Amino acid sequence: MFGRDVIEKIFAEVLGAEDSLVRNQFISGTHAITVALFAILRPGDTMLAISGKPYDTLDEVIGLKENASSLKAFGVKYKEIDLQDNDFDVDKIKKTLQEEKIKLIHIQRSKGYSSRESIDIEKIEKIIKEIRNIDKEVVIFIDNCYCELVERRTPLEVGADIIVGSLIKNLGGGIANNGAYIAGKEKYVNLAAERLTSPGQGKEVGPTLGANKTFLQGIYLAPSVVASSLKTAVFASRLLEKLGYNVSPKYNEKRTDIVQTIEFGEPEKLIKFCQGIQKGSAVDSNSIPEPWDMPGYTDQIIMASGSFTQGSSIEISCDGPIRKPYIAFMQGGITYEYGKIAVLDAVQNMEN
Repeated sequence: MFGRDVIEKIFAEVLGAEDSLVRNQFISGTHAITVALFAILRPGDTMLAISGKPYDTLDEVIGLKENASSLKAFGVKYKEIDLQDNDFDVDKIKKTLQEEKIKLIHIQRSKGYSSRESIDIEKIEKIIKEIRNIDKEVVIFIDNCYCELVERRTPLEVGADIIVGSLIKNLGGGIANNGAYIAGKEKYVNLAAERLTSPGQGKEVGPTLGANKTFLQGIYLAPSVVASSLKTAVFASRLLEKLGYNVSPKYNEKRTDIVQTIEFGEPEKLIKFCQGIQKGSAVDSNSIPEPWDMPGYTDQIIMASGSFTQGSSIEISCDGPIRKPYIAFMQGGITYEYGKIAVLDAVQNMEN
């Protein structure tokens, strides 16, 4: 119990939160997001997504795709406002807040499987100020996956109420084998804890199963690992741009997450690039990934991840849906040296 409590104090301090819930019972970032949403929202409440449609794995969580266990099935309403020119549609957001009561505003910082830009802290800060001028009580919820330690401030430090992220991404440092965090205002963290465990027990229970050491080592190494991931992304961006592909961000643009996208325009190149990343990975480099139907996704997905921790995105990985315009979403690189090798293998595999 004491180790678990210390870890959650450390994560709260790093993220600028009143409290945090850091548990290996979370099987993924999507699971932690789901727990937090179900903890805060009640039948009759409305959730408003202001960065467009959330990541594909939330379709059935929200009820965009029918599921008897979705928020929609429990009477939670959902509205969505798309970004305009890679920024928030301030006028539409303000109009919606003035016309009806919104319980929770959802913002996804990373681009997910879309071609938009990821959302930096400055844009988050500006829109929160606009929102608070109209509604001081609405819960501002941030999907912070892939963004931790990339910028100097966190969404909580500019006015967000709650943020969520996975530990097999940035803050796990390539050491944590699973888990996720929920951080923010104490009252919302406690609600999430009672949804994860049970009412009346909340944060006071939950086995660590030997994960404390990996969580502590992970967050200790995370700044260095995130820096290596960013260097790998910058290298890939410049190389693929020189080869004639549309990339985002460009090598010299500001970054807010570790994700690098490369638009290939045709499925064969996307597939071969991902297969090349697999070839240059530390684990299962002899495997050849193929597009496949995956739980929670509408399109077939190709996913290359030769990682020590299954599904880890902070280790070098690359994936994408088999749909136009056939974009690869690359992330990670525990060290720049190994990340560079994987990118070069991917380009060579694609060009052969």
